[in-house]
Amino acid sequence: MSPKNASRRRAAAALAGAAVLGLALTACSGGSGSSSSGDTLVVYTGQAGDYQVNFNPFSPTKIGGMGTIFESLFFYNKAEVRDPEPLLGTEESWNEDGTVLSVTLRDDVQWTDGEAFTADDVVFTFDLLKATPAINGGGYDGTAAAVDDTHVTLTFATPMFTKAPDLLSTPIVPEHLWKDIDPTADVVEKPVGTGAFTLKEFKPQAYTLESNPDYWGGEPKVKEIRYLSLSGNQAGADAIAAGTIDWQTGPIPDIQNTHENFPDYDAYTQWQNQMVLGTCSNPDLGCEGPQTDPAVRKALYYAMDRDQLNSLAFMDTANDVSPVFTLTPSQDQFVSPAIEEPVASPTAQTDTAVQTLEAAGWAKGSDGIYEKDGERLALTVEVVTGWTDYITAVDTIASQAKEAGIEITAAQSSWNEWTDKRLKGEFELAIDSLWQGPTADPYYLYNYFFVSTATAQVGESAGNNYARFSDPDVDAALASLSSLPLDDVAARQPYFDTIQAAVWEDMPYVPIMTGGTTSVWNTAEFTGWPSDEDLYAFPAVWSAWDCAEIFKHLEPRG
Repeated sequence: MSPKNASRRRAAAALAGAAVLGLALTACSGGSGSSSSGDTLVVYTGQAGDYQVNFNPFSPTKIGGMGTIFESLFFYNKAEVRDPEPLLGTEESWNEDGTVLSVTLRDDVQWTDGEAFTADDVVFTFDLLKATPAINGGGYDGTAAAVDDTHVTLTFATPMFTKAPDLLSTPIVPEHLWKDIDPTADVVEKPVGTGAFTLKEFKPQAYTLESNPDYWGGEPKVKEIRYLSLSGNQAGADAIAAGTIDWQTGPIPDIQNTHENFPDYDAYTQWQNQMVLGTCSNPDLGCEGPQTDPAVRKALYYAMDRDQLNSLAFMDTANDVSPVFTLTPSQDQFVSPAIEEPVASPTAQTDTAVQTLEAAGWAKGSDGIYEKDGERLALTVEVVTGWTDYITAVDTIASQAKEAGIEITAAQSSWNEWTDKRLKGEFELAIDSLWQGPTADPYYLYNYFFVSTATAQVGESAGNNYARFSDPDVDAALASLSSLPLDDVAARQPYFDTIQAAVWEDMPYVPIMTGGTTSVWNTAEFTGWPSDEDLYAFPAVWSAWDCAEIFKHLEPRG
């Protein structure tokens, strides 16, 4: 790591994590835009290709700005540890044994069609979640009840202390409209929510949100947010240079010197999303290919030269990654003492990669690529068109893997196609990120990406666990952790030890690095951006709930 990167690594120690409904490096698409005028904010999330309308907050292919339209009960700041921010809820508390969560609701909220928001909408939303496994990524299995119009209880058969952040971050939808909606298929072209913004206009090249004059928190100072469609990271960088967008989360050349190069803009970096080569790993659920062999996955891990990757693909903005996905360094205390390598090597361990393959029965062919039972060790990595940093990363990994006798090829596709392949298990490898939970605790990442209930047979859409990892001991450990208070360190660590042993042994997600999420934003036209002094939200335009808070904080300078 460079000295500059090392100082950033130290700054990352206060980070908590990313929410379950946050998006994994989501993006937008091709078109043209104009610079901000007055109270209009122009944003670009990084997705390549035209927008496809989808304002369903439970859909894996929902488009940006969702938290501005639909709201949760509370906002959890995943950039640093803070008390939850009241939204539709004002107070929350558990009973002593962690089986009943009581929530007090606001009494002055309306849906944007004029109907009153009540406790019945909250009960309906949680009942919908429980009745629809495809959208129930957190495994909610409680019983929701309305005490009166402004009080709700969620009751569970066993203690569920750790579930509160996920439950209270669930988007609440209106019963009077959603009783007729299929949450797994409907794209909700005309969304009705309680948020600070509403949909004004949708076109494939751009869509516009406008401020809600009746918002319970007061109408935002930013009156319109325009989401532009561009062709990828390079187009986003060109738009910054031309001054035609106000906020993008993604790479631009010489990003460390953004303000010197573009005086109207500043850049800000945070480290939370752990970049991986996700694998379709489980042959019992229908996965096929060399990557179903754990030795192949482990060999890929050893073959990576992460210093080189950081320099060539990430402009030295990435940081260390743990092979058991405890966020480094803020979650180092949770690493099992049995894990001899708590941080991935910054340089390639090619000899170890080769030894790992040969011990598993792979033999090098005449072309230098390993073979086993007539199958060459040739793998395809799915990557989104326009994600220039990830495309460069895959090309670099391919060169490094070849030294270890592994052939890697990139396959580019649109974000929607990439998402569909990944969730249905119709891939070998996919470059992606695992996100953190709402507090600085690894339980949430493990429960999102390693629990059996969040996966499915190949051909069926999985939840967050698209690698299709399944281990009954891990499931049992996660169930036990969910019943323990977060501050009971001694009681929880043995369960982390069990999970991490399985994660290290199986490695269904091959760790790359912890990505530096960098936003470039217009400080000449708008004030109120997050900063080291006031890191009130995770600064990523594609993070649904965080960007909603940022939009509410911003004020046009004019």
